[in-house]
Amino acid sequence: MIFANKEYFLLFLLLIPYIWYLWRLSKRSATMLVADTSGYSKLPKSLRQRLMWLPNALRVALISTLIIILARPQTSSSWGTRITEGIDIMLAMDVSTSMTLTDLVPSRIDAAKDVAAEFINNRPDDNIGLTVFAAEAFTQCPMTTDHASLLNMLRGVSTSMAEEGILEDGTAVGLGLANSLSRLKDSKAKSRVVILLTDGSNNCGDITPLQAAKIAKTYGIRVYTIAAYSGELLSVPMQVGGTIQYIHTKDQVDEKSLAQIASMTDGKFYRATNSQQLRSIYKEIDSLEKSKVDVKNFSRKNEAYQIFAIIAILLLIAEIVLRQTWLRRLP
Repeated sequence: MIFANKEYFLLFLLLIPYIWYLWRLSKRSATMLVADTSGYSKLPKSLRQRLMWLPNALRVALISTLIIILARPQTSSSWGTRITEGIDIMLAMDVSTSMTLTDLVPSRIDAAKDVAAEFINNRPDDNIGLTVFAAEAFTQCPMTTDHASLLNMLRGVSTSMAEEGILEDGTAVGLGLANSLSRLKDSKAKSRVVILLTDGSNNCGDITPLQAAKIAKTYGIRVYTIAAYSGELLSVPMQVGGTIQYIHTKDQVDEKSLAQIASMTDGKFYRATNSQQLRSIYKEIDSLEKSKVDVKNFSRKNEAYQIFAIIAILLLIAEIVLRQTWLRRLP
């Protein structure tokens, strides 16, 4: 617990003369005058006599509680600024409808999301962002060290973006890469990385993959490219005349372009047929040079005076009741 107005604690100094005054007053309290008190000297004191000091003690406790309220007690998590070692990373993920295929278990998109989530959890000090693309591209999450929010946005990634028309279906590898580069180009980190995952060839978009690679090279951004497909003969459902028919096909992935992108930017090209191969990419990233990042942690403060206000009310009631009833002093 912290206090917003600590200077009010100086009021506790005023309690010192007040307590002394109450003590002196108790010595001068009204008594019954008798000719000789020797007969009362050996009589035991009653409980009421022993507790005559209690109302004054309750008043001192009440004043102390009011001072604490004036100091504004607050609850807050620790906060501050720390310097950590990290790199800036953008994940560029293909969300075209072909990512629903199940040659990667449970599906290409789910395997990519699972391994990406594991990667994010293992790198708490990195600035990481997320771009999704089909025939169009947009930033799902800008670079952030708030990985809880990033993971929440990653969970919302789905091929339904293309299926439902949120994004036009297709594979714009160049646009996906360019969108990620736009987030990294102004970064001050020494190491800036794009991890681009796709299961197809660039078939739309105004920017070709190689044009985007040249931009990445200009800014010194390293690009890791991943072709996420098994290469096996697949049964793909297609709607024909109101019915669903399955056709057998193989993916047409432009591995040559993906390899060129990686080569031009000092990255590496991977063909991922399972989650373990995706994890090997992240091990490669771990070996990159890290740069210092200032991470500022803020916390929300909540006022905590309520409990002290309740205590003050109870102390006031207790003093009034005792002073006017059982512990009342008669003049």
